[in-house]
Amino acid sequence: MKKSLIAILVAGLMAPALSFAEKGDVVVRLRATHIAPDESSHLNLSGYQKLEVDSNTIPEIDFSYYFTKNIAAELILATGTRHDVNAIANDGSVSKLGSINLLPPTLTAQWHFNPDQTVDPYVGAGLSYIRAIDRNLNLSTTGITVDRNMFGPALQAGVDYNLQNKWLVNFDVKKIWFSTDVNTTSKIDDLDVDPWVVSFGIGKKF
Repeated sequence: MKKSLIAILVAGLMAPALSFAEKGDVVVRLRATHIAPDESSHLNLSGYQKLEVDSNTIPEIDFSYYFTKNIAAELILATGTRHDVNAIANDGSVSKLGSINLLPPTLTAQWHFNPDQTVDPYVGAGLSYIRAIDRNLNLSTTGITVDRNMFGPALQAGVDYNLQNKWLVNFDVKKIWFSTDVNTTSKIDDLDVDPWVVSFGIGKKF
C-alpha cells in the first residue's frame, strides 16, 4: 500500500503542471474570427434607403506582452476581411454594389483578473486602425468609394483557459466603432460599420 501511494505521489509530481502567464511573457494566439458589422447607414442616393455590409470569418493571429501578471498589451493582426456591400432600394429590393477588403490591426490594454488560475478572464480597451485595401464599389456605371484610412475605439472581454505545457484555449469578444464616408462625385453616406468581433482559438506562452 505504501509503495502504491508513493508511486501515485511521484507520478503526480512528474506530471506537467498548468502554466500561468508571468511578467515578461509573450503569448501568441491563433484564432478563427467572425466579424459581424452592426452598421447604421444614412444613404443619400435617389431610389435607395440604406447600405448593408455582410459578415465574414477570417483567420487571425495576435501577440500579447505581459507587463505584470495582471496587465498585458495585445496586438491583433489579421488577413484582409472582405465584406459584400448592398444597397437597399425604397421598394426593399437589394442591389449588390461590390465588396471592400479591410485590414483591421487593433491594439488593446488588458486587465487579467485571475492570472494564477486555470480560468483567467480579462477585459480590455484600445484603438483599431482600419485600412481599406480595396475600397471601390460600383452601382451600374457609377464609381463609389469608401475612405482609405479609418480609426475607432475598441472594447473587449474574453477568457484564457490555461492548459499544460504553456498552452491555452481562448475566447474573445470585441466591439469596434468606426465609420466611413461613402462617395461618388460627392458624399452619399456616412456609414457607421461598428462591428462585433468574436474569436475562438488556441495560444502558447513563451
